[in-house]
Amino acid sequence: MTPIRAIFDTNVFVGAGFNPQSASVRLLNAVSYGNFIQVWSTETRAETQRILDKIPPLDWEPFAKLFTAEGRYDGALDLATASFVTDPEDRKFAALSISTGAPIISSDHDLLCHTERLNVCKPGAFWQGFIEQIS
Repeated sequence: MTPIRAIFDTNVFVGAGFNPQSASVRLLNAVSYGNFIQVWSTETRAETQRILDKIPPLDWEPFAKLFTAEGRYDGALDLATASFVTDPEDRKFAALSISTGAPIISSDHDLLCHTERLNVCKPGAFWQGFIEQIS
């Protein structure tokens, strides 16, 4: 099976760090097993690290290995394409999705309210779709 490419919003990492039974944990474990390729840019990686480093007891190091060369997007992010997203911190994830075509996995209402313009879904729904696909 070809790995599925997806963008994981910072809140997926936070959710995984606080709830070991969550869909977020299952998704990030699937990245480490090679079922998913996390699509990321320098900007989205920096945002994820910044947030994890400022929320005790979370730690960046266990998640750093999920940011592989295979998923790295080196193109410029055109944040203007995501100007419809209210939160400027979320625009980098939206712009990455627009540039790569990869879906965003997020629990963030600011992204989820734009399903008509973005390919975005909650971690549980994405996990369920993956399970149905491999069944």
